[in-house]
Amino acid sequence: MKLELRGITKRFGSLVANDHIDLTVESGEIHCLLGENGAGKSTLMNVLYGLYQADEGEILLDDEVQRFAGPGDAMNAGIGMVHQHFMLIPVFTVAENVMLGHEQTTFGGRLDLAAAREKVREISDRFGFHVDPDALVDDLPVGVQQRVEIIKALSRDARVLVFDEPTAVLTPQETDELMAIMRQLKQSGTAIVFITHKLREVREVADRITVVRLGKVVGEAAPTASNAELASLMVGRAVELTVHKDEPKLGDPALVVEHLTVIDHTGHLVVNDVSFEVRRGEILAVAGVQGNGQTELTEALLGLQPRVEGSVVLDGEQLTGASVRKILNAGVGFVPEDRKEDGLVGEFSVAENLMLDRADGPPFVKGGNLQRGFLEQFAEEKVAEFDVRTPGIDTKVGRLSGGNQQKVVLARELSRDLRLLVAAQPTRGVDVGSIEFIHKRIVETRDSGVPVVVVSTELDEVTALADRIMVMYRGRIVGIVPGNTSRDVLGLMMAGETAEGAAA
Repeated sequence: MKLELRGITKRFGSLVANDHIDLTVESGEIHCLLGENGAGKSTLMNVLYGLYQADEGEILLDDEVQRFAGPGDAMNAGIGMVHQHFMLIPVFTVAENVMLGHEQTTFGGRLDLAAAREKVREISDRFGFHVDPDALVDDLPVGVQQRVEIIKALSRDARVLVFDEPTAVLTPQETDELMAIMRQLKQSGTAIVFITHKLREVREVADRITVVRLGKVVGEAAPTASNAELASLMVGRAVELTVHKDEPKLGDPALVVEHLTVIDHTGHLVVNDVSFEVRRGEILAVAGVQGNGQTELTEALLGLQPRVEGSVVLDGEQLTGASVRKILNAGVGFVPEDRKEDGLVGEFSVAENLMLDRADGPPFVKGGNLQRGFLEQFAEEKVAEFDVRTPGIDTKVGRLSGGNQQKVVLARELSRDLRLLVAAQPTRGVDVGSIEFIHKRIVETRDSGVPVVVVSTELDEVTALADRIMVMYRGRIVGIVPGNTSRDVLGLMMAGETAEGAAA
């Protein structure tokens, strides 16, 4: 089936998320839609899938104009979508999830689970998925859950499949398996739209590449295009993709964590007896698939988790049980993984966000009064130093792009007298150009002698920044290995293999 989008425009108030986008995907083709987060890729696919209605433009399948009032219409027309966050019911079996919303019944009006099981087996055998139709989804590894999503789409005769950032929750090995599945689907004649911002994956699997920036198509490229060429299209200028750093000048252990255990609000053990240390002048990167305890670990270091056991010592000072205020005042800088939720106040100005957590005394507040002149001078200096693209320091920070919001967080945290920097997902949702800048500042912090903990699900980022890599799986440390450890070994460790077993 041939898919064609003509002049698709979608507005949200004054924001033009899609601006007259044209896209053609042929049968048996993998067409990659490449662009940074916020470029308009997912909005375009949500229009295609009937979740949004376009303000202008039209959708054609085999040269016939379509009208989709909702996802049901799109599915009936042969369009399936594999979402970044799976749309599965954990307590249902694979067969029950596959039939959900398209239930077949027997003559007596009972659900025909036998037919659903047979459909799962037939598709699974055809593509070598090895999925048990009677398995509970909650018991399946993430990579297998994604196969269930694909089976769901194929069971409804999808001839156009949209993969929306499908590798965000996968290990490198699971990503390779997904690429093989996409090639199989292509050979069967399926038209595939592959949405991503990861250059490595694009070049590996795409037949054609369309690049979107700020809601517009800015160019097309062949898979033979270099990473530098693709990155330049994405951000509109030349980008340095390599992180340059010298050998670390290591000092004494500054952060010492021993037997750290965290129990979340539901009573689950999410960090299980974790011990490690970080030396002055070192970047320790924490790797792992999202959801394996990394978030709770960073929150425990900052005093944000209420049920913590074990010891966190920074420069000889015990921080376990201390308030967040005391930990910050002890010289801990924190870049949270969700800047909008935990790092910024969107309705506050850029200047006001640059003094968050420091409004309890000098130099910003004296005698209970805001030192506005000092704040304005400080904000102007940091906006210039960190290249924050903003109309002015009084602009509400929520109006800035994701990359510039992250620079505001980084500027605030790095402007303090630091003894430790904890950066969680420091470049999530950030354009390639801003990634280049953020990585440089993190390395500069390390080179100044400050210990740095970076938590990232992006393996390229981990290997680029790390002096050592700590891999977590289901709340435990699988191993701590050198920063130059291969992706294959790291991928196996992210799936639970020990460092020795992964290297064997």
